[in-house]
Amino acid sequence: MTKNGFGQPVPEASLHQLAAILKSAIDAIISIDALGTIESINPATERIFGYTGAELIGQNVKILMPEPYRSDHDSFIRQYRHTGQRRIIGIGREVTGQRKDGSTFPMHLSVSEYEIGGKRHFAGVVRDLTHQARQEEALRRSQRMDALGQLTGGIAHDFNNLLTIIIGSHELAEETPDPDKVRELMRRANEAAHMGARLTNRLLSFSRQRKLEPAVINLNEHVLNMLELLHRSLGETISLTTSLVGDLWSVRVDPSEIENAVLNLSLNSRDAMPQGGNLSIETRNLKVVSDDAERYGLATGEYVALTVSDTGFGMAPEIAARAFEPFFTTKPAGRGTGLGLASTYGFVKQSGGNATIHSEAGRGTTVNLYLPRHGPQGLLRANIFEGTPRAANELVLVVEDNPELRALTLERLKALGYRAIEADGGPAALEIVEAGEPIDLIFTDVIMPGGITGYELAAAVRERNPAIKILLTSGYDPELAVEQDAMADALKVLRKPYKQADFARALRDILDP
Repeated sequence: MTKNGFGQPVPEASLHQLAAILKSAIDAIISIDALGTIESINPATERIFGYTGAELIGQNVKILMPEPYRSDHDSFIRQYRHTGQRRIIGIGREVTGQRKDGSTFPMHLSVSEYEIGGKRHFAGVVRDLTHQARQEEALRRSQRMDALGQLTGGIAHDFNNLLTIIIGSHELAEETPDPDKVRELMRRANEAAHMGARLTNRLLSFSRQRKLEPAVINLNEHVLNMLELLHRSLGETISLTTSLVGDLWSVRVDPSEIENAVLNLSLNSRDAMPQGGNLSIETRNLKVVSDDAERYGLATGEYVALTVSDTGFGMAPEIAARAFEPFFTTKPAGRGTGLGLASTYGFVKQSGGNATIHSEAGRGTTVNLYLPRHGPQGLLRANIFEGTPRAANELVLVVEDNPELRALTLERLKALGYRAIEADGGPAALEIVEAGEPIDLIFTDVIMPGGITGYELAAAVRERNPAIKILLTSGYDPELAVEQDAMADALKVLRKPYKQADFARALRDILDP
C-alpha cells in the first residue's frame, strides 16, 4: 500500500480519487523537484501551455516563463534552498506565462512546498487569466465609452471657444490693411487650431483609437525643449526647477504623447497653486528588482522615471485614488475635461510602463511615470530638425476627396518646390498612374468615398509601379487599424492636422530614405 509523507498508508480509493481530481481540474498543476525540474503535470497544463506531457517532464519549469522571470527563476530557487527566504512560496500572485508557441499570457500562480522521503518538492497551481483580462478590458472600454456622454458640455464649450478665435481672427485679418496686425491675427488663429488638435489627440488616445507612433528618444531632450513653453504657461508666481540625470537611458514612446503628458501634469500643478509655489521635473534611471515590483506596479527590469512634483494644495486620499479615472476632475465646470491624467495614464500603460500618484492635502502632489528602457543611448535618432526640407522638383500626386483641402495641399506642395497634380479619389488616381505620369510620390488620404481606401490604393499602385513612393494622411482611421498594422513596415502615416514643417519632413523621409 502507498504511504503518504508522514509514513501513513493511503487507501487505493483515495489515490484514484486524487488522480481524478488532478485530471478534471481546470487549473494547471505542476510539480517540480528542488532544482526546478518538472516531475508531473495534469491535463490542464497541456491545454494551457500547449506542450504535451512528454515534452515537459524532465524540463526545467522556467520553460514556461518569459524573460525576465526565466532568468530570475534559478536564483530564487537557490536562495530559498540556501537561506529559507520565502519570496513566492505560499503566496499567490499574478505573473506572466509563456506558451509553446512563444505567446505570453497573464496567469495567477500559487506555489506550495512538500516533502517525500526527505526530499523537497514544490507544487505550482496556475490559473489562466486571459479570459478574465479580456472581460476586464471590455468592461473598462465600455465604461470609457459610456463616460463619453459626460464630455458633451465641456468639450463643446472648449471647441466653440477655439472656433470663435479662429473665425474671428480670419474675419479681422480680411478687414485690416496692417501687415503686422494680420500676422498677429494669423498667429492667434494658428495657436487656437493647434490647441484643438491637441484636444482631439487626447480624446483619441483616451478611447484608444489613435495609434501610438513610438520613437526612440531621450526624455531629457524633450523636457529641455519644453522649458520655454512651460515657463510661459506656468506664469511668474510659480518657480520651475529640473533635476535631469546626465546619463539617462533611452525609451521608445510616442514623442507627442510624452510632451502632452509633461504639459498636462505641469498645468495641473499650476492650477493647484493659485497663489504660486514650486514645480519640479525630475528624471532618473530605475532598476526594478522582484522585491520592488509590487510597489512600482511593474515587472522586474530597467525603466526611466519621470517625476513631476508640486507644492500645491494636494488631495485627500479618496480623491487621489480616483485621479487617473477618466472624466474625474475637481476643477469647476468648464475648466477641465478630466482627460489629462487619464490619457497620460493610458499612454504610459500602452507604452509598457506604469504611473503612480502620491498626494496629501496641503502638502502637494507627486506623479511618477515609469517607462521601459529601450537599448543603449547610442540608438537615439535625432528628432530635432533645423529648417524646412525643400523639394528637388519631384512630382507629387495628391489624392483627396475634399476639394478645399485638396487645393490647400497643392498650394503647400508648390510652396515647398514640388510639382503637383491631383485626383479626387482612388479610381481617378489609378487612371493617372496607368497613364504613365512620372509620379515620384502619391500623397493620399486614408478614408475616401468610392470604394478604395488609401491602403488599397497603395497596394494597387505597388502592383503597377513599385517605384512610386506612398505617403498616407489621416486624422481618424480605427476601422483600418488591421490593414495599417499589416503594412506598418512599409507605409508612413502623417497625422492630421499637421504643420508645414512636419509635412515637408515627412515628404523627404519618404523620398530620401
